[in-house]
Amino acid sequence: MNPADDRTPTVVDDRPVPLADDSAGAWSPRTARARFREGLTGPTAGVAAGHTQANLISVPADWAYDMLLFCQRNPKACPVLDVTDAGSVTTVLADGADLRTDLPRYRVWENGELVDEPTDVRAHWRGDLVSFLIGCSFTFEWALAAAGVPIRHVQQGRNVPMYVTSWQCRPAGRLSGPMVVSMRPVPPGLLSAAIRESSLLPAVHGGPVHCGDPFGLGIDDLGRPDFGDPVDFAPDDIPVFWACGVTPQAAVRASRPPFAITHAPGQMFLSDARDEQFRVA
Repeated sequence: MNPADDRTPTVVDDRPVPLADDSAGAWSPRTARARFREGLTGPTAGVAAGHTQANLISVPADWAYDMLLFCQRNPKACPVLDVTDAGSVTTVLADGADLRTDLPRYRVWENGELVDEPTDVRAHWRGDLVSFLIGCSFTFEWALAAAGVPIRHVQQGRNVPMYVTSWQCRPAGRLSGPMVVSMRPVPPGLLSAAIRESSLLPAVHGGPVHCGDPFGLGIDDLGRPDFGDPVDFAPDDIPVFWACGVTPQAAVRASRPPFAITHAPGQMFLSDARDEQFRVA
């Protein structure tokens, strides 16, 4: 192979944001976006308390209807918060934000293959791209914590573990693929609280899709997530699984559209929207 044609992406460190004063929870979304634009990278769990986080996927306009239909048919995994006009780099979710620069890290895909993981995608941007902002479960972690549910990956300084399941999403046009889930260990006595609090926020995945035995989702080993980091369980913790906004990336890998840009798993877009805007009760 010609070295110039080697498209293997650079291995990146997706450990949590290194914060000297542990103040990321108090950042405004604008401050967080500015820090990411300057080059700070890492998972965004625990950043900008009370503000809605979003997954990103940008596809060529001639794939946008298929993506919109895929999201509509699979709302647990792909709850849409905003869809941009073709070529637009802005979103109604955050005044002054630039979708090309304001996430900690991105993924660039060609024909279903991951070819780059940059911190800025201006060099990859195309005028025909339509961007989808999809609700993220990091948003409801504040509600879980307020109800006393421990957020193990945040406590342990790790990215949330995510797994590709054996559950297939409902296909839409040219797009198909498996559901991806995020997992959080929950003490048995707090399981009902975790289900209740997350279910009140359907725009960011809502309640769990599965609790307990991971084999029910086709997951063989919780210690080997497909994305993110393994987390340590406390005695008696139950694994609880939520549909995950990385699901469109699994569809990109399975369906092989010619081009796409996504967020890196766990490294989300920080919107100006408040969590309570999406709470149903």
